[in-house]
Amino acid sequence: MLFYCEFTWYPGVKREVVAQRVVQQHDVGANHPERIKGWYNLVGGGAGFLLVDYDTPEELTAFLQPYMDLMSFDVRAVTENAYDSTLERLRELGTS
Repeated sequence: MLFYCEFTWYPGVKREVVAQRVVQQHDVGANHPERIKGWYNLVGGGAGFLLVDYDTPEELTAFLQPYMDLMSFDVRAVTENAYDSTLERLRELGTS
């Protein structure tokens, strides 16, 4: 399942500390880059979002927990809409 994980650094958190944590988690094999489908930072820093693919919410929680002392997360499960088929379904819905 695909999850949208918006993050915001806590006040006073320094980028060096975040950088160290990311590298540390990577070096122990905990970041699972194969599950990260997108990683985006917002302009200005201190916030952004990840798109990650996990089978269960428990697996996702285990991935995020090592960062929870540095930043807050707003997590939502997402589904993809294929434009053409979604448009056709909406077209049919609008005529019923």
